[in-house]
Amino acid sequence: MSNLATAEAMIAAYNAQDVDTYVSYMTDDACEANYRGAVVREGKEGTRSGLAAAFAKWPQNKAEIREKQAIGDYVLFREFVTRGPASDGSELVEPFEVVAVYSFEGDKCSRVEFIR
Repeated sequence: MSNLATAEAMIAAYNAQDVDTYVSYMTDDACEANYRGAVVREGKEGTRSGLAAAFAKWPQNKAEIREKQAIGDYVLFREFVTRGPASDGSELVEPFEVVAVYSFEGDKCSRVEFIR
């Protein structure tokens, strides 16, 4: 599977709120982070638990790929994210755009960085 196809499969799993499938595409020490900044979710287990918590809070959460490009060991997506109502009654998060940079080591994603 190409890196682009793997990143697309990750988004499909994300939209299905299937954290196990999502992290299956990642290296064991993969992380999700703000671009050039703080790590938000560290390792497969940190990503699994962090996404599970996010999906519990926003059960309608979805990311739509608006643009995509593969460059070497990187895949770039411009995503449109909608959260929907929060299960805990907190304020509605307005839909937003994010550029996500997926870095690959071999056939696995090693890092996802978000530019927002």
